[in-house]
Amino acid sequence: MDRPDLSRPRALTAIDGALALIAVLLIVQMWLLTATLETYLAGHHEAAGPGAIVSGLLLSGCVGLYAFVLRVDADVRR
Repeated sequence: MDRPDLSRPRALTAIDGALALIAVLLIVQMWLLTATLETYLAGHHEAAGPGAIVSGLLLSGCVGLYAFVLRVDADVRR
């Protein structure tokens, strides 16, 4: 499977964008945790399940972006 050779500045731009998206996703995940915990402590226990599911989706998005960063970095270093 041949990949096109990425130039160094283009790869760094892709890595910067992915890291910015990771930061945004983590901020949203922290906000979601706070909102879900407040709702749970207020007695609305049905909110915990959907909050955990969305948090898991955000985590998988961060892991996917991190894998992308590692792959692009490995391609540039070759």
